[in-house]
Amino acid sequence: MTPPPFSRVPWTSALILAALGAGTVRARRRLRAIPVLPVIPPAAAGVPRAAGWRLLTARGVEPDAATFLAACAYAEAEGLRVLDLLPADLAAERLLGLLRLVDPARYRQDRLAEGRGAGFAVLVTEDVLARAGVDPGGPRPDPAGLLALTRRLKEYAADATGLAIAPSLSCGGAEERRGPARAAELRAQGLPPGALAAAQLGGLALLAGVAVRQGRWGAAAAGLYWLQPYLVLGGPGAPLRAAGLGRATAARPVRSLDAGLRTAAAAGRRSAPDAAPDAAPDAAPGTASDAARAAAYRADLADGPGRFLEPRRTDCPWCGSARLTVRVRVRDLLQGKPGRFTLEQCGDCGHVFQNPRLTLEGLEFYYRDFYDGRGGEGAGTVFGRLGAAYRGRAEMLLPHADPASWLDVGTGHGHFCNAARDVWPRTRFDGLDMGDGVRGAERRGWVETGYLGQFPEFASKLAGQYEVVSMYHYLEHTRDPLTELDAAATVLAPGGFLAIELPDPESRMARLLGPAWLPWFQPQHQHLVPAANLREALADRGFTVVAEEHGPAHQGNDFFGAVALVATRLAPDPERPWGPPATPGARLRAHAVRVAALPCFAAAAVLDTLRTAAARRTDGGNAYRMLARKDIP
Repeated sequence: MTPPPFSRVPWTSALILAALGAGTVRARRRLRAIPVLPVIPPAAAGVPRAAGWRLLTARGVEPDAATFLAACAYAEAEGLRVLDLLPADLAAERLLGLLRLVDPARYRQDRLAEGRGAGFAVLVTEDVLARAGVDPGGPRPDPAGLLALTRRLKEYAADATGLAIAPSLSCGGAEERRGPARAAELRAQGLPPGALAAAQLGGLALLAGVAVRQGRWGAAAAGLYWLQPYLVLGGPGAPLRAAGLGRATAARPVRSLDAGLRTAAAAGRRSAPDAAPDAAPDAAPGTASDAARAAAYRADLADGPGRFLEPRRTDCPWCGSARLTVRVRVRDLLQGKPGRFTLEQCGDCGHVFQNPRLTLEGLEFYYRDFYDGRGGEGAGTVFGRLGAAYRGRAEMLLPHADPASWLDVGTGHGHFCNAARDVWPRTRFDGLDMGDGVRGAERRGWVETGYLGQFPEFASKLAGQYEVVSMYHYLEHTRDPLTELDAAATVLAPGGFLAIELPDPESRMARLLGPAWLPWFQPQHQHLVPAANLREALADRGFTVVAEEHGPAHQGNDFFGAVALVATRLAPDPERPWGPPATPGARLRAHAVRVAALPCFAAAAVLDTLRTAAARRTDGGNAYRMLARKDIP
């Protein structure tokens, strides 16, 4: 009997071919979507400076007046305030890397997209530079410094940042990045060099394996990878022909292997890049600022973490019942700080709460270096990738109101307010938070006014001033959710709306994953409120619930988050200032766990995709949203 045709297909090679083919087509389409600046003859260039604009360049890049004026004219015509210029002789792998990160057709409109560029020249308005606190008169940075600056500037021109090819601009013969330089540039873009190097080396090993073992299909997959630079960047009609394209294509496997090995070796050595024009470089591990931070943590922990906990209470803070049972015990799996935390559940109302709860001093200790300071950049990156969730929250109000004023309580860095402007462009968004991120949101223009402090403290001052108050993943962080609801009722005008999103402690995943369920989020989450309890509390305060969503509020991170928490538990960050001094063994262990976790993360991403689809269909996820209208007396 002849076997079916598909039984002879080596599916690994077929899938690699499909992925590489799709990536090649996508990169070629993206390249052709990048606009090209017109070439202005030198005689027509005029005065080599346009009012209100500054061109910041990396060392070795010397733009002419014609390029500068053409860039100014293009940016003015398009309404841009930040424009990254791609040199005509950009190296092939640099350009391919940029095309993987950026879709030029959507880049400008995506208010949450991270700032990306080539790292050689960026045109900026003086107004944006001033608001970002950038002094353009400092020493010229290396490409890593300029990449970090471009990422920062996009935040101050969220919907007015673009890319363009500058045909007359040269990057000074910059070669492909290898080793420390590549690792520094990846970090400057908020990307993990170690994980990416491991993925690159794993991909090369997979390609070599299928090429040897799977015949023509495997050879075709390896060949497509080999020829990809020329297929994307070569041929007629290409707006930019990368420097040394022939050599880069011919030597791609060898160069990729070399780059992956050198980047992996450099990933553990965090050397500070040359400063961007805006500030001195961040302190590298081992510098005085990190030493002071470590000393402060040692002083805080001298008497043990137990001092950060209040006495255990014997009744439910929601209904007063004494029928309490332990729901879960868990360590700090977010940062790996010392301590052990207990969440108890009320047998009468189902409320879940931290017991014993953290003191105010304990909250400061465990929040420190998470949303701001050492962890601020990572937190901002995570929040910046929740665009679909932000849009869903904003659109929930569409059938019910057209608000002129909106206060986002617990706004963090202001990402929701920034994204929600696409849905509500005429609404004034203000933000309130305990962290300094709210001040940054105000400087960037993501909120009109940023209030720094506790919400109940502002209630009387802001009484009746807002048509919408939102609390997205905020109430679970508070010490007394009922007092926060009282404050919201005070701040809202009659007929105004209160929008709330919370983790759902009744989620099936909470029981399946146990301590590794990310929304437990210990020790930060103080209360997890069942939906029925929240509906009752809102009714007691004169609200009518007009909409409730469970499936659409689901956050697709159950399995991915569980892998991340377990990996952190097995190998905490060896450079954490609250831990013991980093040793080569600890660094090696952390790197090994991260590499070993890569397949687990990939599998978790697939499971989360399936779980999210199921949550949407069954209206049962790991979170819920509620929209309530304040009754008019």
